[in-house]
Amino acid sequence: MTEPRDGALVLADGSVFEGELIGADTGSGPASGEVVFNTVMSGYQEVITDPSYAGQIITFTSPHIGNYGVNPTDFESRGTFCRGVVVRELARRYSNHRAQGDLDGMLRDHGVPGIAGVDTRRLTRLLRDTGAMPGAFGAGDIGQLRAAAAAEPGTDGVDLVRGVTVSEGYTVEPVDPENRTTIVAIDFGMKRNIVNNLARYGRVEVVPATTSAADILARDPDGVFLSNGPGDPAMAPYGVDTIAALLGNVPIFGICLGHQLLGRAIGAGTVKLPFGHHGGNHPVMHLTTDRVEITSQNHNFAVDPDTLAGKATMTHVNLNDGVCEGLAVTGELAFSVQHHPEANPGPHDSHYLFDQFADMMRRASSGIAPTGAR
Repeated sequence: MTEPRDGALVLADGSVFEGELIGADTGSGPASGEVVFNTVMSGYQEVITDPSYAGQIITFTSPHIGNYGVNPTDFESRGTFCRGVVVRELARRYSNHRAQGDLDGMLRDHGVPGIAGVDTRRLTRLLRDTGAMPGAFGAGDIGQLRAAAAAEPGTDGVDLVRGVTVSEGYTVEPVDPENRTTIVAIDFGMKRNIVNNLARYGRVEVVPATTSAADILARDPDGVFLSNGPGDPAMAPYGVDTIAALLGNVPIFGICLGHQLLGRAIGAGTVKLPFGHHGGNHPVMHLTTDRVEITSQNHNFAVDPDTLAGKATMTHVNLNDGVCEGLAVTGELAFSVQHHPEANPGPHDSHYLFDQFADMMRRASSGIAPTGAR
């Protein structure tokens, strides 16, 4: 670790949190973004490399971060897209047989600034009570940081997808070479472990977020997957148009932002949550079975369940606040969930949803009458 440098985090409401700067140098000015909190107790590397955090500063509520180091395998994308990280204590030493470096070094190597020594309990309570808000941190004076926080637009009304999607498509071959199923995955900011999971069910052709429905259908897919991604679903109308044109032509499965975009494609509305859902311990009930699943989540927006009538059935609900966690489109082979069944390192309670998608594709290709989402 490098020698600590004094710094501070200032929120748009004027709240000040002192600490020590870590990670990459913020350069000539402070780092700014929408400050959110994440409750995971492990998986910090996966969180930091999740493209869904574009435009955001991640506050970890777990007080000790970095204790098991980092390694190349646990990257969830080609790099990092968050604006920064905030921690209570950054581990000075790491210990794990898989580790190949420390978290501070990873932050420096990938251009992610951070601040440690922050009272993250106080910060989290503030965000919980007032909602996620813009903030800025760095070594500048408080006035400069306050001005940067005030100027930060946050994630509302910003298209963050174009900055994280792949510029060119690529293909991942199936785990079973004999599997002839083809899945087209639209990358709105897709996590690597989603592709790894989909490859268990067939050949995965990943395409950019702006790919048209005609281009996708020309690939003759057995199913289309709608990935996670960052920001406001209302700012990705190209995705909504594509999904609307795909409905009725091919089985569809969406996760996180893909869930919200599917909702908008059928005419439902989306809303921004006060402080979002970010963590690996959110209880979700499957409304058909009444089974409670512990889930991984990372989103600031959600589908408005009051707008689903006549369009879709809500299949899952968040037990913390009643947010819509899943939907099945009426009369179509299309379903989606707000949470992450591919969660890495876990939990894995919702992994059955990939099997449900595979079953839907099998039934559609065999001409068997659809059973829809369950």
